[in-house]
Amino acid sequence: MEKQAEDKQRWVHMLLLLDKYRVLIIFLALILVASLLSDAFFTASNLLNVFRQVSIVAIVSVGMTLVILTAGIDLSVGSVMAFTGAVAAGVITAGVAFPIAILICMAIGVLMGAVNGLIVAKGAVPAFIATLAVMVIARGMTLVYTQGNPIVISDPGFRFIGGGSVFGIPFPIILMLLIFIIMYWVLKHTTFGRYIYAIGGNEEAARLAGISVNKVKVAVYALAGLFASISALIYTSRLMSAQPNAGMGIELDAIAAVIIGGTRLTGGKGGVTGTIIGALIMGVLDNILNLMNVSPFYQDIAKGIVILVAVLVDSKLAKLKK
Repeated sequence: MEKQAEDKQRWVHMLLLLDKYRVLIIFLALILVASLLSDAFFTASNLLNVFRQVSIVAIVSVGMTLVILTAGIDLSVGSVMAFTGAVAAGVITAGVAFPIAILICMAIGVLMGAVNGLIVAKGAVPAFIATLAVMVIARGMTLVYTQGNPIVISDPGFRFIGGGSVFGIPFPIILMLLIFIIMYWVLKHTTFGRYIYAIGGNEEAARLAGISVNKVKVAVYALAGLFASISALIYTSRLMSAQPNAGMGIELDAIAAVIIGGTRLTGGKGGVTGTIIGALIMGVLDNILNLMNVSPFYQDIAKGIVILVAVLVDSKLAKLKK
């Protein structure tokens, strides 16, 4: 009887250890499979392409991680991305220097994110409803601003954000890594980071502990808006035009990256490390399916299965910990 109990305890301990590193294990296993399925996968140009493609979703996903850690959700990031990119393109074509246009773009992203936070925190509106409303409004504002047509940018200096490189490393990848490092440090080593986890773990307890819950929520949504605007700059620069349908569906990709990365939708557990790896998992999956000439329709099915499996595994492991 005691031996059975010890075996069960050992099994549970092993599962919990796998839980801690499961995202990294899945990522490494996927890379191994990808390298076996295609000789083109492990080329330097292809790997840089994967990271470059992932950078837009990954940056949005970092902001989504912060929101979900507070037990919230932000469905508006794709529309914010579209509107801020359109404004950036519009002011550049109007003759404004692109560095100023970049600041305007990011300022609008922060403002739109803060509006989300105010509606959720001060208005006591569920995050799903609040951000859904802002998503629809922002998409409509984009269509009105662009009149449904792309805004073409001719300033060659703007191209560097999405198409430039530093020492051979594409600039979007550098931006992605820089944002990841900063937000990792914020979550792990600052009071603000501890407040985010505290609110997600138990909002009422955090409030009773003296944490200004509303201010933290507004700040978190503002950061999500900021990161959406940075992704907008990369996307718009890459195309050298603002597309009215930019960012369509990216909120779902961001949520998927967060979930695959191990952050719980109920808040209080997770982090940006898992999110970045989650985004890379989806990027590698897309890349290997493209290399194998698999239809995009099947790619969506594959991503859906990965998300479902990630949620089921997380649910089972959560029960084991209790």
